[in-house]
Amino acid sequence: MSKSAQERAIENYRARLAGRGIVRFELQALGADRDLIRGLARKLLEKGPEAARIRQTVQRALSGGDPASGNILKALRRSPLVGSDLDMTRPREEGREVEL
Repeated sequence: MSKSAQERAIENYRARLAGRGIVRFELQALGADRDLIRGLARKLLEKGPEAARIRQTVQRALSGGDPASGNILKALRRSPLVGSDLDMTRPREEGREVEL
């Protein structure tokens, strides 16, 4: 039994999308969010700096914040003490002698 023209057209269309790296999937959401999700999907399909920024923002929001790696260094670089002349060296002491 052969497929109808409409079924072949859908298969061909989805194959072309897959060739561009686009996949089709289903999700469940509130009806009020339909336009938001569709708009977000359209923006993410655009390959550019805005799509990358949106993707990073959404990933950060879903993960609960910035990734753990490098946060201390980022915080130190934002510190108001950057560039001040503080002497942060510690004297090296041998410690005390302990009698066992």
